[in-house]
Amino acid sequence: MHARKHLPLSPSTVPSPSLTLSFSVCLCVLSVGDKAPIYREQNMLLGATGAIMVFSSVSEENIMFDEIVKKFKVEYHAGGATQNSIKIAQWMIQDPHKVCTFFGCIGEDKFGEILKQKSEEAHVDAYYYEQTEEPTGTCAACITGDNRSLVANLAAANCYKKDKHLDLKENWKLVEKAKVYYIAGFFLTVSLESILKVAKHASENNKLFTLNLSAPFISQFFKDALMEVMPYVDVLFGNETEAATFSKEQGFQTEDIEEIAKKAEALPKVNKKRPRIVVFTQGKDGTIMTKGGDKVETFPVLKIDQKDIVDTNGAGDAFVGGFLSELVQDKELEQCVKAGHYAANIIIRRAGCTFPEKPDFH
Repeated sequence: MHARKHLPLSPSTVPSPSLTLSFSVCLCVLSVGDKAPIYREQNMLLGATGAIMVFSSVSEENIMFDEIVKKFKVEYHAGGATQNSIKIAQWMIQDPHKVCTFFGCIGEDKFGEILKQKSEEAHVDAYYYEQTEEPTGTCAACITGDNRSLVANLAAANCYKKDKHLDLKENWKLVEKAKVYYIAGFFLTVSLESILKVAKHASENNKLFTLNLSAPFISQFFKDALMEVMPYVDVLFGNETEAATFSKEQGFQTEDIEEIAKKAEALPKVNKKRPRIVVFTQGKDGTIMTKGGDKVETFPVLKIDQKDIVDTNGAGDAFVGGFLSELVQDKELEQCVKAGHYAANIIIRRAGCTFPEKPDFH
């Protein structure tokens, strides 16, 4: 007889409409999907070259963004890494709606209103800090065949303030209701104090705090902030590239991903009641997950024909969303990984982090 391999949550494993099971706070942007053949600007072919443009000047970005919206038929989606994952988690859960709560920052403008509408349509319980210093963050994705170019302006996404939003009594009550917390490493660049407040609450109340390495530069240039949060992390997500950079920055002296996972699991942890779980995806190769001590298991991903792959950009976000959708229901960790693989497999068949009306996951 095998023991169940899961992380205990609350006594109740069935989501109820009045219970916030999952909470996240991170950068949020309004994603604009544009299937334009090409868009010429500043001698750059967007949609044809795989370019990425990040503007420091709002006026520059607005000119290009407005032209794209005027010239082409576009689709709007609530975006940003964490918001994508939360959308996927809610989609996988389906009913009840608004099991997942999201905090982020937007501007008081038309794109902020669209973002709120899109979050509502995704049945995510979004509470945005609305401010007037910066406009709502936007990211135009210009897609041509296999090429995908991004025109991004984070703007308000970088303006989240703990004292102006997270600390508010009505908002903190939502945090206290949650059982699982998820934050992407990107948010370390914005509000370390917000992350630490949530992480410490989770640890002190034996709840689950999960974090994503998000990108190699987080481990490189925000190492101190990352390691200040790490003692509170119950589940650590990342991909093979992020894991390799994390290993190098931490002086693990290994490039073996299983060894990196073991060493990450063994890092100091405040809440001793829960073992840290480390989950590293590897694209088309198997996902590895630690299971305490020296145990590491590899899970094969779902097979897919190359011709069916449309866009892999949201695969990592989708995996986390699928994983969390089962985790909040106290499912076994193996089932969480399977749900993550299913969600990622669905998302890469479509443009952007979008999905059909209902999942078909069992």
